[in-house]
Amino acid sequence: MPSLTNEITDLSAADLSTAIHDRKLSCVEVMEAYLDRIGRLNPDINAIIYLRPEPELLAESKAADIELADGHSRGWMHGFPQAIKDLAEVKGMPCSFGSPLFPDYVSAADTIHVERVRGAGAIFIGKTNTPEFGLGSHTRNPVHGPTRNPHDLTKSAGGSSGGAAAALAARLLPVADGSDMMGSLRNPAAFNNVVGFRPSFGRVPSDKAADLFLGQLGIAGPMGKTVSDTALLLSTQAGYDRRDPLSLANEDLALRGPAATEGMRIGWFGDFGGYLPFEDGVLDTARSALTVLADIGCEVEDVAPEFDLPALWEAWLTLRSFNVSHGMRAFYDQPDKRALLNPQYLFEFDLALGKTAADIHAASVVRTRWYKYMLALFERYDFLVMPSTQVFPFDVDLPWPTEIAGRSMDTYHRWMEVVIGPTMAGLPVAAMPAGFGAGGLPTGVQFVGPPRADRATLEFALAYERRINM
Repeated sequence: MPSLTNEITDLSAADLSTAIHDRKLSCVEVMEAYLDRIGRLNPDINAIIYLRPEPELLAESKAADIELADGHSRGWMHGFPQAIKDLAEVKGMPCSFGSPLFPDYVSAADTIHVERVRGAGAIFIGKTNTPEFGLGSHTRNPVHGPTRNPHDLTKSAGGSSGGAAAALAARLLPVADGSDMMGSLRNPAAFNNVVGFRPSFGRVPSDKAADLFLGQLGIAGPMGKTVSDTALLLSTQAGYDRRDPLSLANEDLALRGPAATEGMRIGWFGDFGGYLPFEDGVLDTARSALTVLADIGCEVEDVAPEFDLPALWEAWLTLRSFNVSHGMRAFYDQPDKRALLNPQYLFEFDLALGKTAADIHAASVVRTRWYKYMLALFERYDFLVMPSTQVFPFDVDLPWPTEIAGRSMDTYHRWMEVVIGPTMAGLPVAAMPAGFGAGGLPTGVQFVGPPRADRATLEFALAYERRINM
């Protein structure tokens, strides 16, 4: 039976659940182990914020042990320490969204996926850090400061689920939730050498936005140390809810085992036919995943996208700015509040306020053409593979990368252009580790599945994971 902090926090979430339910570990022991590790490591990493008092958490853990002794389990996460990304709401806990606009805000109700995690037995210990309003794949904000990469404390943890990914990499949490519009589950997974999964749009419901019909880019999803852990959390988060009119029907997402990969056809996007720049070493490290795929019987073919990629980027700019800005218009229209918005948000407003309904429609038409193009690719390939990021983790004090391989980045998020394709098509994506570059920093790859093939994509990722762990 594990007795040391490291032995407990080293367990996969699946094994931890089994140990708790078999009464080999008490919920109190688990909580103590994680709180001990958080106490030692989190001051330097700053992944977990709003950490609740230890006596309260241990009392809740003891109550969870009593329930198990009485034969009642709340679910597979019974007694799990859990911290929720600070863009989602946990009833009774602070939620800053990383912004000084909400200094004293306390959530009155759980976000839907948080409600489900609570129902599965988790004990909420705090929140995970995020960029201000989740804008930009670099977790730092004026309220809580930066989250540092556990692999190198001078580097970024990515974002916007950077606190979640760093907490997993440092083993401060068994699993973690996140959300993804522009790679926010994928970039931090690559930067921290963990697993992130962007589900199909509608797979994980949400009811917190003012608009529940037009905002079809961002979605909540799971992160884990393993594919199996990530899939377990997805099964908890996912499923139809009438409060979200675009949520997908219930579906069995439990993994049946690794995919049978022999003879699978894989399309490798690489640098998108020379369109995207990459920091030296990133593409080579990402390509190492192709060797693994070949080892498990896949047939890999280079794909140079036959699509107007600049037009796709312009459509992305229009739709993203429309999605993220108008819900904040009330703040923007007040000069004192506007002064508290960061440059990223002001960029989005500058863009959005100059667009017409006709511009938004035209962007949606480009998005539709892109979706149809991706469908055509899936007639030739079982899965598509591309890098998760264009740079290695960068200096934590840098606002964002302004240049890649001598090419200037003309927006605060241009350096993450590699992730927009799956988002624009609403496809499921498993973000998997690809290895470490010459400088000792990690990067990753995206395994992109056909529409709504979430389980199949995770089973393909599982086959890859088992090979790299042999």
